[in-house]
Amino acid sequence: MSTDFTTVTELSGDEVTAEQVERLRHRYLWAGPFCQGRAVLEVACGAGQGLAYLSRQAGSLMAGDITPALVERARRHYGDRIDIRVLDAANLPLPDRSLDVVILFEAIYYLPDAHRFVAECRRVLRSGGQVLVATANKDLYDFNPSPFSHRYYGVVELGQLFGKQGFRCEFFGAHPYGQVTLRQRLLRPIKRLAVALHLMPKTMAGKKLLKRLVFGGLVIMPDEIGEAGSPYVPPVELPAGRPDREHKVLYLAASLV
Repeated sequence: MSTDFTTVTELSGDEVTAEQVERLRHRYLWAGPFCQGRAVLEVACGAGQGLAYLSRQAGSLMAGDITPALVERARRHYGDRIDIRVLDAANLPLPDRSLDVVILFEAIYYLPDAHRFVAECRRVLRSGGQVLVATANKDLYDFNPSPFSHRYYGVVELGQLFGKQGFRCEFFGAHPYGQVTLRQRLLRPIKRLAVALHLMPKTMAGKKLLKRLVFGGLVIMPDEIGEAGSPYVPPVELPAGRPDREHKVLYLAASLV
C-alpha cells in the first residue's frame, strides 16, 4: 500500500505562508519555457496547482500522483481539462520515447527508488528530452527533512544520480537566504536546534503555528497559480559538483544526450 501524502502536501484552501505560494509559483514559471509546445508529464503533481499554467505552455500535458485522494482532488477542480491519473514514478504508464519533458517538483526525496525513476525518464523521453526537478536544499545548515522522505539530493548527488543515466545536468538556485526577513535570519539557530532535537512539527497542520511565528500572517493556497504576483526573478546558475549553501531551493534541468 502506498503512503498517503495528503498530510505533507500543500493543498488549495490551506493556510500557508506567502513565501510558500511564491515558491510554488516560481518553480512553474521557471519550467514554462522548457515546456513550450512540447509533450509534458508532471509526476507527483499533488493537488495540481501548477497544472493550469503548464497546460497553457505545453503542446500536451498529462499529470499524476501516487496518492488517489490527491488525484481525485485535482480531478474535481480541473474536470476533463487535463488528463490526471494515479501513477507511480517508478513505473510510468507511457510508451518508450513518447515525451519531451518530465517534471518532478518537491518530491524526489519521497521516492523509494530514485534510480528507477531516472531510468523510467530515460525510457519515455525522446532524444533531447529533459527532466525538471525542484527540491529543498539539504546542504543548508538548518535543513529540516520532511516526514515520509527517503533520501534528499543536493547538487552533487543529483549530478551523480542523473549522470549515471547519461543526462547532462544544469543546476540553479532559487530563493537565496540573503533575501529573507530579519525575523527569519534571527530564528535560524532556533530552527536548527529544533531540528536536531526532533521538535519540528511533522504535518502541514502542525506547522501553522510555527509559520505564524516566523512569517507573520498566513494566506490561502489558491487552486491554480498564474503569472500574476511578484516579478519573476530567474534562478541563479550553480556550478556542478559542489554543494550549494546559499539557496533554499535547487532546480535541475537534466537533458538526455
